[in-house]
Amino acid sequence: MHKKDIHTAGKNLDEAQKVLILLHGRGASAGDILNLESHLPLKDFALIAPQASNNTWYPNSFLAPVKENGPWLSAAMEMLRDIIEELLEKGFKSKDIYLLGFSQGACLCLEFAAQNAKRYGGITAFTGGLIGESLDPEKYTGDFEGTPIFIGTGDPDAHVPVGRVKRTAEILNNMNADVSVKIYENRPHTISENELELAGELIFKED
Repeated sequence: MHKKDIHTAGKNLDEAQKVLILLHGRGASAGDILNLESHLPLKDFALIAPQASNNTWYPNSFLAPVKENGPWLSAAMEMLRDIIEELLEKGFKSKDIYLLGFSQGACLCLEFAAQNAKRYGGITAFTGGLIGESLDPEKYTGDFEGTPIFIGTGDPDAHVPVGRVKRTAEILNNMNADVSVKIYENRPHTISENELELAGELIFKED
């Protein structure tokens, strides 16, 4: 489904203290999402951006029944699992691994993290929510151990209902994540300057 096509920026893995995995939106590219490097405080980070086949992680809306996105979604989740496994084998701890996505990539980012909850460095979801026609909290059983998560979204948004964002935040909070949500009235389906500033403060602030 998704052939392994990884784009990189920032520090080399051998030199980096932290790693940020970036997931692009539908119709976009790894190169597009890597442009965020200049808008966030990432000087100590290696950046890894996988490229989705045909520029989409899964064919239907994230609100469709999961089986309708079946093998595509499973392949994307498996690719993320493999990337993180390789990073752990290189000696990174999960608390040094960060996830970021926009739109479809944000949904994938949140769904992967919720199904594989542990202490990540931080998670940034620019307009996204957990995946599925309806959400079953019992599907998500791990412990984020205080992982900071930022979700920004517009109200209304053309693709992501604000109700799904709020329900997602509730589920993640119940999994011991430290979730911050910012809802922007009538904001277009994009990443705003204020979201980048908040992500910098809440997720990428230096120790």
